[in-house]
Amino acid sequence: MISEKYGADGLPEDTISLTFQGSAGQSFGAFAPKGMTLFVEGDANDYLGKGLSGGKLIVKPDAKTPITAEDSAIAGNVTLYGATGGEAYLHGKAGARFAVRNSGAKTVVEGIGDNGCEYMTGGTVVVLGEIGLNFAAGMSGGTAYLYTQHEAETRRKINTELVSVRGVSSAREQAELREMLQKHAGYTGSKTAKRILAHFEQELANFVFLIPHEYEAMLTKIAENESKGVSKRDAELAAFYEMTGQKVGQAAR
Repeated sequence: MISEKYGADGLPEDTISLTFQGSAGQSFGAFAPKGMTLFVEGDANDYLGKGLSGGKLIVKPDAKTPITAEDSAIAGNVTLYGATGGEAYLHGKAGARFAVRNSGAKTVVEGIGDNGCEYMTGGTVVVLGEIGLNFAAGMSGGTAYLYTQHEAETRRKINTELVSVRGVSSAREQAELREMLQKHAGYTGSKTAKRILAHFEQELANFVFLIPHEYEAMLTKIAENESKGVSKRDAELAAFYEMTGQKVGQAAR
């Protein structure tokens, strides 16, 4: 009904804010539009945030639950499958196939299972704990920040066919990571996020940054075009034609 009435623009942030306690069932928050914020104090099942379309999801353990959130499961498998936008902050670990086919959502989670970010085409994923095997397989867009104190082991789990793996280097990357950690700490109370933020400059050395080869090349060309004074839209179009070898107006074959 929200999308039918307000379209892709949705509503102002947090216009509709709902809090739930207990265990959320499958596909909780599916297709949630911009302006809708859903808090879960408990845990969530598979397909949390499937097709998330601009909304915001926060999942954290109930304060009365005697667990260490960073070491405990908070969501099932296939979280954020096919998400196109929005944000998700999970104070705990999620299962396998996290953010598969994500094309625009930004999320922070404290650990995931196998095949994370598979076929991802956009968005940003921050993982503050262990990842499973075959991370980033088929990932052609978007970026990921992985916090690890065992870099060699983490790199072994990454499928590097399409992505570059390096440290967090640019000011833009640092600013994006800091902002996402601040939001995660604010929404969930994550002790891990707070600890990293308290020593952010030193902790940067414990992050690895992933970006697909062609996506990075495209971003570089867009930045070069924007530096010439053209609009962002024209810079993106020019970069597309440069990357594909097409001429302006030429239909893709």
